[in-house]
Amino acid sequence: MTRKIYCYFFKKKLNGLKFQVYPGKLGKKIYNNISKKAWKKWITKQTKLINENKLNMMHLSNQKKIKKKMKKFLFKKNF
Repeated sequence: MTRKIYCYFFKKKLNGLKFQVYPGKLGKKIYNNISKKAWKKWITKQTKLINENKLNMMHLSNQKKIKKKMKKFLFKKNF
């Protein structure tokens, strides 16, 4: 059975994620407020950002950049 949530990104009820995909408080917020469909859009966007900007995710500064962009993309909708 799929879990239905109100998706903050799409502003409607959609299928939720099956498990918490990100650690900590932000992960709980994503799990409770972001749908599978919205998360999939973010993963596509994230891949483009990493490749276009030649980011190395082993570097903490690049991880912070992606986290900031993820918050903006998922919760501000002005990306």
